[in-house]
Amino acid sequence: MDLTIENLAAIDDLLSQRHIDLDPYGYFIIYLDRDAGLIYAKHFTNVIDERGLAIDPETGKVIPAKGKVDRTFTTVYTGRTAKEICVRIFEETQPCPVSLLDHAAYLGREFLRAEVALVTGQEYVQD
Repeated sequence: MDLTIENLAAIDDLLSQRHIDLDPYGYFIIYLDRDAGLIYAKHFTNVIDERGLAIDPETGKVIPAKGKVDRTFTTVYTGRTAKEICVRIFEETQPCPVSLLDHAAYLGREFLRAEVALVTGQEYVQD
């Protein structure tokens, strides 16, 4: 297979469809503040039930995977680059708010995508 943009996108799309276990330490909503030149990551806690579903610890209700959910974040992290925000989350924060290596790898990829979008002016939509 040739390493074309289309082929790489197809590989990425296929891998995005795989099952992943949810991190019991929570999840992040990533977005950009272009005026400030920053990548933001809001961290939200959750509990994973016996079915593998994320539960809001405050309400006891399932957190839907799609659509808007009105929840209070626990922490907001910022960085000018993917590396800077990763250092803040994974090295400076104790205890670390991420418990699964695949979640950490995913966040690193997303922060790099966010950094590229910030620098190039492209739209950023979290995967």
